[in-house]
Amino acid sequence: MIKNLPRREREIFEILLSLGEATATDIRKAMPDAPSHSAVRTMLTRLEAKGVVTHRTQDQAYVYKSVPRPAKVRESALQSLVKTFFDGSAVSAATALLGLSKTMKPEELEALQKAIDEAKERQS
Repeated sequence: MIKNLPRREREIFEILLSLGEATATDIRKAMPDAPSHSAVRTMLTRLEAKGVVTHRTQDQAYVYKSVPRPAKVRESALQSLVKTFFDGSAVSAATALLGLSKTMKPEELEALQKAIDEAKERQS
């Protein structure tokens, strides 16, 4: 759902995720090359109609927040990233991410090994 949003709506949604909750003014301030205040409000209304954001009223202002759980949004974004930059290969993406890490904690290595072992079991 999130990956199918138009660019500006997705940008607003991602800003909401990073801020937790925000007014249209807060969102506009966080946007590079921001559109008008009314355009931001219109996009927030569209996002609300699509069911990805909700709002509450505080001091005569609408305060928006995202509806999906961050884990679901991360999964969707990661799937899009893997498809776009790694030709759909999770293994290539994981290898590239591991290459970015200069040092790893023992518990991180254990978690990776556990994930590899579980992947092998699913193949059996």
